Amino acid sequence: MAPLLSCGGKAPGTLGGTGRSLSPCPASPNCVSSDAADNAHQVPPLVLAVSPEKAWPALRMAVSSLPRTTIVDDSGQYLHAECRSAVFRFVDDLELHLRPDEGAIAVRSASRLGYSDFGVNRGRVETLRRKLVSAGVVKP
Repeated sequence: MAPLLSCGGKAPGTLGGTGRSLSPCPASPNCVSSDAADNAHQVPPLVLAVSPEKAWPALRMAVSSLPRTTIVDDSGQYLHAECRSAVFRFVDDLELHLRPDEGAIAVRSASRLGYSDFGVNRGRVETLRRKLVSAGVVKP
């Protein structure tokens, strides 16, 4: 059981995307992204209800409030957080990219290991969306 307790895996070198887009999702169903073109991986972006200057601190706070989540990079327009599963401590990567000219925040959540995530990444993005809608930061 000890080897399973450290199943975080190494962060993919593709995190951070390329300029205006987040890294693409792999073919496996354990990833969702607002930049994905296919329905299996696609989630809507977070559409801002407030200015980007007000949205980013609220976003950071909402991400920090997610269980077992640690922000590892925040450049002010790009945020990367590591989210650990409760039992085996598997690591998922949550990425957010502020796009002020679009009035939106692109989002991607992906498992580092395995094939299926049983909807965990999609659920995480929707939980984050609900928190931000409740705070009046993004539109429903």
